Amino acid sequence: MNKLKVNIVFGITVLLLGCVAKLPEILATTVTEKTPHDSDDPAIWINKQNPEESIVFGTDKDEVNGGVYAFNLDGKIINEKSITGISYPNNVDIEYGFALTDSTETDIMVFSERGKNQIRLFSVPDMRPLDNGGFKVFEDENTIEMKRPMGVALYKNPKTGSISVFVSRKTGPTNGYLYQYELVSDSMGVKAKLVRRLGTFSGQKEIEAIAVDDEAGFVYYSDEGAGVRKYHASPEHGNAELAFFGSQHFKDDIEGIAIAKYENKGFLIVSNQQAHSFVVFDLKTNVFIKEINLGTSETDGCDVTTTALGSKFPNGLFVSMNDEKNFFFHDLAKLKLLE
Repeated sequence: MNKLKVNIVFGITVLLLGCVAKLPEILATTVTEKTPHDSDDPAIWINKQNPEESIVFGTDKDEVNGGVYAFNLDGKIINEKSITGISYPNNVDIEYGFALTDSTETDIMVFSERGKNQIRLFSVPDMRPLDNGGFKVFEDENTIEMKRPMGVALYKNPKTGSISVFVSRKTGPTNGYLYQYELVSDSMGVKAKLVRRLGTFSGQKEIEAIAVDDEAGFVYYSDEGAGVRKYHASPEHGNAELAFFGSQHFKDDIEGIAIAKYENKGFLIVSNQQAHSFVVFDLKTNVFIKEINLGTSETDGCDVTTTALGSKFPNGLFVSMNDEKNFFFHDLAKLKLLE
């Protein structure tokens, strides 16, 4: 090919690339203070007595002094509610009304501590450890890499009230990649009891992000290089895969998952990490709705609530990790899910 033809081809290529429209950015309502090391995954705790005092927890990865940082709705770190000295905390989740042996209930937070091959359990908002130092996971595996937890998601069975946690890992098999542990409280304290292994893995990249729809009883997770997978959350309904979808709508690295539920409509919002955007699906049909740009870069984790959080977030809150050691808070109405 001569020089003239090369220049023409190059010019056409640049022109075509320039014609690819960038998604308009939906500006964040609040950007949090930065964590010390490497932000990763958020979880929203709703203060039901005073919604404006709700807390966003976000993990900060470091092998020696990682942490789970607490943020108020202004994005400021709440030092007395933050947990530090954790060995590589990865993902975090929140559940409400965990029954203790003294007939009381507490809200709980679970997060993975990858550096110690375990998950941690704390009460919220008093931040009291309930795990006697941690629950080891994937104990039947023979290699360290297969034992290192990443994603966590809590499930409260609406029929029985029991709470369990799904755990994914850095490396796993093509079948049984996720383990589900029931949290049991008795006179000896709280224990994590393995109840099943589930989940297909494509073999591409890894599985990290998990989200559970408690009411409908479904668990979703990102098979990072392939698509989104859906299963029954309760072991009594078996381990058959219910759906596999979305692969054609992602550039690369399918990551964080958040479930936004309204009275008559639900949405699954998934991070399109390398496109720096989010893909929205209909929660009931798994059908693609749209792609949005929230201004974040390489988002790992996200969380959402449709509950009004006072005057600061009267329409609900969407939180997403940004690859600059911080998290973005969006008034949920800005995402225009219901339009």
